[in-house]
Amino acid sequence: MNKKIAALFSVVIILTFIGYIIYDSVKSQPDSGPVKVVSADPAVEDKWMVSDEVLIDDGDLTSIAAGLDGKIYLGGDSFIICLNQDLSRDWNLKTGFKITALSVSGDTLYAASTETINLVRTDGTLLDEWGPFEVNSIITSVSADKNYVAFADAGTKRVFLLGKTGEVRSMMGQSDEKFIIPSPYFDVALSGDNRIFIANTGMRRVETWSTDGKLLEYFGEPGSAPGAFCGCCNPAHFAVLPEGFITAEKGINRLKIVARNGKFSEFVSSVNGFTASIPLDIAAIDAETVYAANPADSKLYVFKRK
Repeated sequence: MNKKIAALFSVVIILTFIGYIIYDSVKSQPDSGPVKVVSADPAVEDKWMVSDEVLIDDGDLTSIAAGLDGKIYLGGDSFIICLNQDLSRDWNLKTGFKITALSVSGDTLYAASTETINLVRTDGTLLDEWGPFEVNSIITSVSADKNYVAFADAGTKRVFLLGKTGEVRSMMGQSDEKFIIPSPYFDVALSGDNRIFIANTGMRRVETWSTDGKLLEYFGEPGSAPGAFCGCCNPAHFAVLPEGFITAEKGINRLKIVARNGKFSEFVSSVNGFTASIPLDIAAIDAETVYAANPADSKLYVFKRK
């Protein structure tokens, strides 16, 4: 018993001595007042602001596309709406099926459903239907230019490149270069110069592919820094700008502009009241106006530079 007491007493002495050394060391330092903590990633101010909001009460809003003529196309649960440049309604087409993505090229609007691509004239006339393409398709994005139509299928985890009459020209996401798509966010955009941009959301990056199905390059990394893509399945949506891309994320619900090499340029919106888990679909035809469709409140948001 005496040995245990002696050992305990020795431990107390040692701890007291160590505590005194630490106390003395701290007291010997000059008092410089409050310490200013500098963040490693200071906040970056949003460079844009919401200039207009339009409530869409026809059903749940899901998708958006912008035409070179200034018209805006909105898709949702069983409808496609065309808005004029002043945001007044031009026409409304009841589809009978949910629109998952939109793209416009020339006088044709390409409207995706879960399994098909539907062709609509820009005056609101339904023209044709392509598909279904695969039994387990979940088409999440469509993009058209003067030569091709591309769509991303989160069900098969592949991107299909079609000719303008609907025939399959090539597929991306096969063999060893598969896409990692954990949830139904899988965006694609044609560049107009025989390249395809694809969001490999599980890898948190945007990839550039050739139209014959070769991976050329990519940018992006996981993280919450301004230039990174946070959490899972990002960028959830993106649109091509003349100088780069505008991307939309979920988890941290933010819109930002990056250069073609992925270098961060500016935030369109990072401080907002948007639902974190529901990203905004986006469209833009220049670097002056950004259109965003918010499925959480079925509103169209128009962003302009401050």
